[in-house]
Amino acid sequence: MAPICKAFNKFSNSTRHKLCHTGQHFDTKMSQIFFDQLDLPNPDFYLGINGGSQTEMTARIMQEFEKIALAEQPDLILVPGDVNSTLACGLVASKLGIEIGHIESGLRSFDRSMPEEVNRIVTDVIADHLFVTEQSGVDNLTNEGVDKNKIHFVGNVMIDSLVKLLPQINQSSILQSLNIRPEEYVLVTFHRPSNVDEFDYLLNLINYLKKLSMGIPIVFPIHPRTRNNLQNQGIDIEPSSNFILTEPIGYIDFLALTKSAKIVVTDSGGIQEETTFLQVQCVTVRDNTERPITVDIGTNHLVGTNINDVKQTVTSILNGNLKKGEIPQYWDGRTAERIVDILLKNET
Repeated sequence: MAPICKAFNKFSNSTRHKLCHTGQHFDTKMSQIFFDQLDLPNPDFYLGINGGSQTEMTARIMQEFEKIALAEQPDLILVPGDVNSTLACGLVASKLGIEIGHIESGLRSFDRSMPEEVNRIVTDVIADHLFVTEQSGVDNLTNEGVDKNKIHFVGNVMIDSLVKLLPQINQSSILQSLNIRPEEYVLVTFHRPSNVDEFDYLLNLINYLKKLSMGIPIVFPIHPRTRNNLQNQGIDIEPSSNFILTEPIGYIDFLALTKSAKIVVTDSGGIQEETTFLQVQCVTVRDNTERPITVDIGTNHLVGTNINDVKQTVTSILNGNLKKGEIPQYWDGRTAERIVDILLKNET
């Protein structure tokens, strides 16, 4: 939301905006450092809600956010992404008759076993302004019967942040700190339940990464969920000079690692977009993606969750079989400006 806040600041004489942090992803190592590095202002409201089941979290956020919405009486509530906070705040706005803007609207994995997919679909149904990152989002919303006047193809706000921070990313010393060289290591991230919650799969994945590290260094910033599962399931990873385990890494340093990696192996959604923009080969260990543009014209290889398919694709890339990607339309660092311009025009 940092680019959105900055875009609104240009109209501070005529428009006020306030930032609410629900606390859903709060972890000092993974949240506060992002606030600092993205130059996000301190939130006007902090709900401090995390933990519990999907339903518990959504309900608690709704209860607390409703109090804020009733007190503030905003003209619009703008929600990004596809997390529980997105759905919870969107539902509160809808029930109170407040207009809703949804950033990253229209993305679909067509897999409703994923909580994020349900969050996306419901939020799009109740939203008044649907801000889309790629053409597939426009197509999906159109096929779902959404009024075309509500759909705005604006680009990717996350890329706005990346573009702004490129000078700092290029100055990062993280590679020197880890004693690795550009395009001579594989960056790995895993956190999705389908990959890290099942003992046998997680063990096979770790064993593969250990073998891979015998030929090329592996850098593995471990997500708290993944670390907890490794510990709870008794899976031991012995770090070495070629198998580098780290705590969660700040946004700038992580993007520096991404930008200089030979390959990124991940199950993340956002990293698929960042690697496509940075023209880095990405191996996505998922059966589907809500960001097909990264596969269709980007550098993303969607390989599924079979370890043998992961091995085959990684080996092929290391042997020089690369996807030559393109940067998608409107991923130019100006998406937030377009969103704010649309919203302010609708208010006049």
